[in-house]
Amino acid sequence: MKFRLKELRKKKKISQLKMAIDLNMNQNSISRYENLERQADYETLIRFADYFGVTLDYLLGRTDRR
Repeated sequence: MKFRLKELRKKKKISQLKMAIDLNMNQNSISRYENLERQADYETLIRFADYFGVTLDYLLGRTDRR
């Protein structure tokens, strides 16, 4: 499975810090999620998907349809 968080963030040209501020999170947490050092819970995955306007399946790499 391919977690697309970093890919989506870079395509939108958003820094980890901006994303963290927008989502009221810690920049270090964003980095850990992107580098697969930490797994996001269901609520956090939904926040990421909503933030980028994609489905959970797309975010998790289960489909190529946004």
